[in-house]
Amino acid sequence: MIYSVSGTLALVEQNHVVIECGGIGYSVKTSMTTISKLPAAGEKVTLYTHLAVKEDAIDLFGFYDEAERSMFKLLIGVSGVGPKGAVSVLSSLTPERFALAVASSDTKAIRAPGIGPKTAERIVLELRDKVSKEQAASGITGVELPVPAPGLQANAAEAISALEVLGYARAEAANAVASLDNSLSVEELIKQGLKVLAGKV
Repeated sequence: MIYSVSGTLALVEQNHVVIECGGIGYSVKTSMTTISKLPAAGEKVTLYTHLAVKEDAIDLFGFYDEAERSMFKLLIGVSGVGPKGAVSVLSSLTPERFALAVASSDTKAIRAPGIGPKTAERIVLELRDKVSKEQAASGITGVELPVPAPGLQANAAEAISALEVLGYARAEAANAVASLDNSLSVEELIKQGLKVLAGKV
């Protein structure tokens, strides 16, 4: 598997970029979320990748950070959701917003071109179920939340659930949230929690 591609950004089009690396131009399909974060053509860039192999095609998908790639892998693991549909969702939702939408069963937020109401419901159902199974397998039934103030505990709980949706264990998600400012919004707790879990804080 190609973990990442680093090189010069040669071309940027809708949902597609070309990165020149070692004399080879790699065609990489990506989301509009990633494209919006890229530097100008001619600059150096690194994308975290996923190689999709089918009978009639081999496509390389690239993402600005590992959180977005993780979201992509979760989506293509849902029955009825292919790479194109996953990129469609990624183009309208950041990893933080996607995790929050699944954790709160907000199917309307997940809808995108190629992703209708039934598919959005399936995404929520399958990913929330996956989180529950992971909790059962790890023997974790509850983790004390580090939020003492009324009204803020719900934010921490939602952030922890959202981090679980992105594939983190409940214990490590809770520890990450515990290290953050309790007054932050749910989305900011998720965003900062991802940085803590990635070791960037």
